[in-house]
Amino acid sequence: MKRFEPESYYKNSIYYNLLPIRFTELVDDLFVVSNMAGEYVLINRGNLIKLVNNCNALPSSIIKKLVSKHMIYGNNDESAIKLTALKYKTKLSRLKEFTALHMVVTTLRCDYTCNYCQVSRQNLESDEKKFDMTIETANKVLEYIFKSPSKSIKIEFQGGESLLNFSVIKHIVENADEISRVNGRFIQYVIATNLSPLNDEIIKFCKKYRIFISTSLDGPQELHDRNRPKPERNGYELTINGINRVKSEIGVDHISALMTTTGRSLDYSKEIVDEYIRNDLHAIFLRPLSPFGFAVTKGHINRYDTEKWLSFFIESLTYIIEINKQGYYLIEQYSSLVLTKMLTPRDLGYVDLQSPTGALISGIIYNYDGDIYASDEARMQAEMGHKEFRLGNINYDSYEDVISNDFMLDSIEKSISISCPKCSTCAFLPYCGSDPVYHLATQNNVVGNKQLSGFCKKNMGIFKHLIKLIEFGDEETKRVLRSWVRH
Repeated sequence: MKRFEPESYYKNSIYYNLLPIRFTELVDDLFVVSNMAGEYVLINRGNLIKLVNNCNALPSSIIKKLVSKHMIYGNNDESAIKLTALKYKTKLSRLKEFTALHMVVTTLRCDYTCNYCQVSRQNLESDEKKFDMTIETANKVLEYIFKSPSKSIKIEFQGGESLLNFSVIKHIVENADEISRVNGRFIQYVIATNLSPLNDEIIKFCKKYRIFISTSLDGPQELHDRNRPKPERNGYELTINGINRVKSEIGVDHISALMTTTGRSLDYSKEIVDEYIRNDLHAIFLRPLSPFGFAVTKGHINRYDTEKWLSFFIESLTYIIEINKQGYYLIEQYSSLVLTKMLTPRDLGYVDLQSPTGALISGIIYNYDGDIYASDEARMQAEMGHKEFRLGNINYDSYEDVISNDFMLDSIEKSISISCPKCSTCAFLPYCGSDPVYHLATQNNVVGNKQLSGFCKKNMGIFKHLIKLIEFGDEETKRVLRSWVRH
């Protein structure tokens, strides 16, 4: 029996230690291997087997990549461990900025009748006293907002149509601005609105307080008005007029738009993008329907599956990249968020792509009636009668009781992806998140079976497609995608 290798084997051997890695097949026996901080390399199956078996037959070019990405290190080199720990700490630094995003629902009333409405809005004629936030409630919201330890705070006003209760927006902004100056906080404001109530007073106020406007533009006029009907049938016109007015009177950088993909949107990928270009918008957010509100009760969520949406997303993204190559700068926002996580040490704190969950930790929402929810989606779910993620009410519960809600703390613990089945071994874990609200809504479990998860399938498809473009796309495609990264 052969007991020893020849002397030449030992002279040429390269010994190394593995740092924590995960791997997932990308395509045709080619694997993505990532470390804890999200740095990745591509490696074929044969070399992957050699890597995990600590084989000395790995090509030197691959060993150099693995060393530079801190996936392996030599016996006497502990600097790789310390550098990996530092990168991982940087990725999780967002946790100390606890609850930076505070969403305030000023009213549930809305002058639109969108069939896919995910917040179960109320008709414009509904009782203001019943569905509008009061000044008294707004004052208590302010108290809660500034109990957050975050140095930077974003207040986002939502609805319904948030501007239908402009007096509460005005009250909160004026007082928050004063409090932030006294407390030394950086504060930013966003109003999510369909723009129909926009008037001179609102424009002047938004300009004074540097308020950003977020609106919805679902595509060309016919598609937009079918997706987002208004009784007067002038929704598209009001939206475009509002966008142009904000750009001219407040600033082109103070308006952003997103679209929601309905079943009928799937056939208009290029037309939707062209609509954004036509209106001189330089960012678009390609968003699928969420399983909440009227999107569920009226069946819209069933009109396409994740595969169809991914095909729509990829087709739209391909067109957006081509538009950029032609000289028009247009960012796809979700891709930008993902690419930033893939290619830099930064984590922008986007709630849906957080582990542990961004619900409560990154954002919290105050309903018109004082109820507090862990996320916007949790509020949507509550409107359907499922209030598991209701954390309390500002009129009756202390801040300490709200943030230590037992159900929420249990959900946060279970949402740590590194301990979730399938997630724990996935190469894309550093880029992804855990959404307990989504999985409770779709699978009646805050962790969910990831094999059946639309959330998982959607993100996996996007991650793989972006890596293929970054690694195998032409140089112009790579340039475009890298220009979307937020440094």
